[in-house]
Amino acid sequence: MLKALFLTMLTLALVKSQDTEETITYTQCTDGYEWDPVRQQCKDIDECDIVPDACKGGMKCVNHYGGYLCLPKTAQIIVNNEQPQQETPPAEGTSGATTGVVAASSMATSGVLPGGGFVASAAAVAGPEVQAGRNNFVIRRNPADPQRIPSNPSHRIQCAAGYEQSEHNVCQDIDECTAGTHNCRADQVCINLRGSFACQCPPGYQKRGEQCVDIDECTIPPYCHQRCVNTPGSFYCQCSPGFQLAANNYTCVDINECDASNQCAQQCYNILGSFICQCNQGYELSSDRLNCEDIDECRTSSYLCQYQCVNEPGKFSCMCPQGYQVVRSRTCQDINECETTNECREDEMCWNYHGGFRCYPRNPCQDPYILTPENRCVCPVSNAMCRELPQSIVYKYMSIRSDRSVPSDIFQIQATTIYANTINTFRIKSGNENGEFYLRQTSPVSAMLVLVKSLSGPREHIVDLEMLTVSSIGTFRTSSVLRLTIIVGPFSF
Repeated sequence: MLKALFLTMLTLALVKSQDTEETITYTQCTDGYEWDPVRQQCKDIDECDIVPDACKGGMKCVNHYGGYLCLPKTAQIIVNNEQPQQETPPAEGTSGATTGVVAASSMATSGVLPGGGFVASAAAVAGPEVQAGRNNFVIRRNPADPQRIPSNPSHRIQCAAGYEQSEHNVCQDIDECTAGTHNCRADQVCINLRGSFACQCPPGYQKRGEQCVDIDECTIPPYCHQRCVNTPGSFYCQCSPGFQLAANNYTCVDINECDASNQCAQQCYNILGSFICQCNQGYELSSDRLNCEDIDECRTSSYLCQYQCVNEPGKFSCMCPQGYQVVRSRTCQDINECETTNECREDEMCWNYHGGFRCYPRNPCQDPYILTPENRCVCPVSNAMCRELPQSIVYKYMSIRSDRSVPSDIFQIQATTIYANTINTFRIKSGNENGEFYLRQTSPVSAMLVLVKSLSGPREHIVDLEMLTVSSIGTFRTSSVLRLTIIVGPFSF
C-alpha cells in the first residue's frame, strides 16, 4: 500500500514538473488569427464579417482559416468526408479547423485569391498537433497545450515548399525571380508568386511552343488610323504625308500647311492631307507649283490693245500713239486738237484729222479769185483772166484712216445751183495721177468720189473735182471746181 502510494506521488510530481517546464506564454498570432484572452489561444479572424466589401465583382466571401475565399455566387463548397467532419473543441486549440478540403470550380486549391484572401494547401489539415497557418508553415505543439507556440528562438519550424524561415521565426515567401533559382528561359519574364513563380512572355510577345515570338499588332486591326509599324514587342502608328498623329498616338489629323508652314508665294488653300497654291490675277504657277510667275499678256494675244500692249507685273496696259488717247482701256481715240490746244494763227483755221491737225488759211482764194460770203472763191466775169478759168473754186478738207478698205465711197460732190435746160458732167481734173480715185456720177447734179486703192498715211492728197455745165442748145458752158484736201492718218484707227 505504501509502495503504491509512493509511486502515485512520484508520478504526480513528474507530471507537474514536466507541465511547468513546457508551459509557453505566447500572445502574438500569425496573420489571419487573433489572440483570445478568454480561451488563451489564437482564433481565426472572420474577414468576411469585418472587412467591408471584401470581394468585388459580385463574388461571395467564404471565411477560411487564416484568410478568406472569394468565389462565384454559383460555386459549390465540397467537403471531403474521408474522416468525420467535426469541429475541434476550443479547449484543444484548433480554432474550428476541419479535416475537409474546400474547392471551387476553375479555382486553385492554394495561392492568392481575389480580395486578398489566402488558401492553405490541401495538405495543410489542422489536427490536434498541427495548425495550418496563413504562410503554410506547420507548428507542432506540445500535446499538453497544442495552441502554444515555442518561444525559443532556436526552435526550427518546418515551412512549405517555396517558403523559408525568417529571422522572426516565421515562414516567408522565397522570391525565386530575385534569387535566380527559377528556370525561366532567357526570352521569358519571371513572375514571383507566393510559394512559387511563373514564366511569362514579355508584353508584346506570345508563347509558341517553348519560345516567345513577337506579336504583330499591325495584323490585328484597328490599332492605327492610317499606317501601323510593327516593332519587337510593340508597335507605333504613322500618318500619311499631310497628316500628323493626335495626342492619342492613334488618330491622324490633317495638317493645315497654310498655317503651319505656308510655302505658297501668293495664295494657299488647305485640302485634306495636302494644300494647293494659287496665284493672283495676272500670274501663273511656276513648275514647282509654289511660286508665281508674271503672265506676259502681250505675248499671248496681239488683239489685247488697239495700238501697243505694255506688260506690267500681274497686269498689262495699252498705249496709244501721239495724237490719240486710250478709251475703254484698250481702244485708241483721236484727240481733237482743234478743240483743245493748237498752234494755228488767227488768219488760219485748224483742221483736225486722225492723229493730228493742220492749219489752213482762212482765205484760200488766189488772184484773180476773190472770196465770197459763201466761202467760195469766184473769178469775176469782168476779168479777162477768168475766161479760161473755172468760174468758182470751193475748198474742202477731209481725213481718212490709213489702209482703209477699198473700194470705198469717201466724198460726194453736188451742184449748188441748177440751171434749166443744162447738162452736168463730173470728172477728176487733177490729183489722180496714180489712179487711187474714181468719180462715179450718181445723178444729173451729183457724183461720188470712190477710193479704189488703199492709201497709207501719214499722207496728204489734193484732188480737184470739176463739174461742167453745158446748155442743151450749146450756147452756155461753165465749170466749177471743188478742191478736196484728203489727209490720210498714220494709223488704221
